[in-house]
Amino acid sequence: MSSQLSHSRLRKSPSDSSSSSSSSSPANEGLRHERLARVHSSGVSDASNDVTKNHAESYFSRRENRLSARKRAEEEIAHNDYKKMYEKAVATNQRLKSRLETSKQELVVIKEQLQRAQQKERKREFGSNMLETEKKDSWSLRKKISDMEEQVKVKAELHTENQRLKDENGALIRVITKLSK
Repeated sequence: MSSQLSHSRLRKSPSDSSSSSSSSSPANEGLRHERLARVHSSGVSDASNDVTKNHAESYFSRRENRLSARKRAEEEIAHNDYKKMYEKAVATNQRLKSRLETSKQELVVIKEQLQRAQQKERKREFGSNMLETEKKDSWSLRKKISDMEEQVKVKAELHTENQRLKDENGALIRVITKLSK
């Protein structure tokens, strides 16, 4: 009965054998066949030894299957992770490129606004310089006008003084002519 038990444990379902044969390497497959051959060659004489070997054999084969399945899953996850990471990096790069372009456009607009503001400031400065120049000119013109008005007053006074002197001179000439006659 123990030999039947050991044989039933050694047999695997078709799905187990296909997954182990497809996932295990030829070296592992050869080791498995050697172990099975040793178990079968030892015979029924040592039944407890057979059961232990069969347990060990089934444990190792299940372990190999689990490890290979885990390895395949990890490789698949890693492959998908790399793909996702690549796609994420590409998306991030695209987003950053678009933000960079937007920033460049904003920079151009801001530079234009700055140039316009500087031109307005220059015009204001020029205007204020012109205004200051006009004020200085206006002040100098007012001063000239006031000087000219003074000169006109002085000329008017001189003219009236000259007229008075002419009148006196004429009166003196008349007095002298009457006296000389």
